[in-house]
Amino acid sequence: MKTIFYPENERGKNDIGWLKANFSFSFASYYDPNKVHFGALRVLNDDAIAAGKGFGTHPHDNMEIITIPLEGGIEHKDSMGNTGVITAGEVQVMSAGTGVYHSEYNASKTDAAKTLQIWLFPKERDIQPRYDQKNFKDKLKSNQLLTLVSPVKSDDTLWINQDATFSMGNFDAGQQVAYDIKYSGNGAYIFVIEGSVKINSTVLNKRDAMGVYDTSSFTIEPEVASRFLIIDIPMS
Repeated sequence: MKTIFYPENERGKNDIGWLKANFSFSFASYYDPNKVHFGALRVLNDDAIAAGKGFGTHPHDNMEIITIPLEGGIEHKDSMGNTGVITAGEVQVMSAGTGVYHSEYNASKTDAAKTLQIWLFPKERDIQPRYDQKNFKDKLKSNQLLTLVSPVKSDDTLWINQDATFSMGNFDAGQQVAYDIKYSGNGAYIFVIEGSVKINSTVLNKRDAMGVYDTSSFTIEPEVASRFLIIDIPMS
């Protein structure tokens, strides 16, 4: 098993007042040749957006975009006619495909919103753009991994145009979370949202991450009550 440790304090950062952004990979004016992508995972931005502020209408193409609100809600509007608000506990997927325009704003006029915005290179290019969102609030249970996003179409998960799987869980200290890689040739990117976990003798604290590859399985050991995201992703 090979690993890459991505400590929180080495992320790129950008503070423009209404937006406080943390970049796990090279993005906008932040560039690190050693942090351009992890397999098909191109972007993981950990954003805090001020009340009533957001990203005006802008284009995307040939990218799989996943938004996971952690606190508050995000108001979405796009050129496909989709409008609505996604809140913590929900997940949004947008396949940009041949091209789409959208905007994202903090839905609250009083409180900041915190989100993870994640981009993946697609499996197939130039597909018809599509949008979907799903509420997982009642499905997240303690000490269980829940699949949020999958390459297999199902009523229980969101579908994505890539052989990638997103799983999230809240685990108590002392648990051992055994994880099997879903597809041969995939790796996994583990992002600690809250708490502290150990992987292969390395301790990851809040907002630390680790890339794991050249293995079929690994184990995550929470040191304290922890919440983490696993992105199972093609490495080539």
